[in-house]
Amino acid sequence: MKALKWTLAATAVVTLMTLGAPIHAQAQTAAHDHGSAPQSLTLNQGQKWATDAPLRKGMDGIRGLVAPQLKAAHAGKLSAAQYKQLAGKIEREVAGIVENCKLEPAADAQLHGLIAEIGAGVDALNGKSADTRPVDGLLKVTHAVNQYPHYFDHPGFRALPIAH
Repeated sequence: MKALKWTLAATAVVTLMTLGAPIHAQAQTAAHDHGSAPQSLTLNQGQKWATDAPLRKGMDGIRGLVAPQLKAAHAGKLSAAQYKQLAGKIEREVAGIVENCKLEPAADAQLHGLIAEIGAGVDALNGKSADTRPVDGLLKVTHAVNQYPHYFDHPGFRALPIAH
């Protein structure tokens, strides 16, 4: 059910993007091809991309969900049920970003590289990736969260610590 919601949200975003601007052809592929390498992010002529309140709220929410789970995940203390619960919460944050974020088309295309990586991580958290463990899915989401402040202007946003 949650995978269906994720797929529907990604499909809706891609549909809206392709109706509005041809530049989103890459984002469409990235949003649907969770198994491939993430889209290479770029800056906006050397500057970070502008953000809006829904994007900042959603990324703060994802960071806030992931941060307290990292230590337990690295220690092997999270159950499959806990990973799935976390995945559902992250999916809700992503859905809020997708539904409410109104970035300019080029920034939106960049954002979808991160969303694709988060989606691949969520699939692993849900146990849907045969070759990726849930803890690795959490690391994939963490990587996307940590890439975000390098490419998007979000004052005060901090990368997550990755304990080993």
